[in-house]
Amino acid sequence: MNFELRDGDNFIPLISLLKAVGIAESGSMAQDVVTAGLIRRNREIELRKRAKIISGDIIEFENYVIHIK
Repeated sequence: MNFELRDGDNFIPLISLLKAVGIAESGSMAQDVVTAGLIRRNREIELRKRAKIISGDIIEFENYVIHIK
């Protein structure tokens, strides 16, 4: 799956991305997924809920692979 940052945006916070692509239905659900260590950013576990996800990052969760454009 590809996710394009909006024009003028350099990043999206991780929990906002998880909500935008439908992995999490709410902010608290997104935070729980992150703090449980279930998200990988560029093959590394990402524990920061507000990590700045930038173009070129690859986010993985279960069967989801999200390429940030």
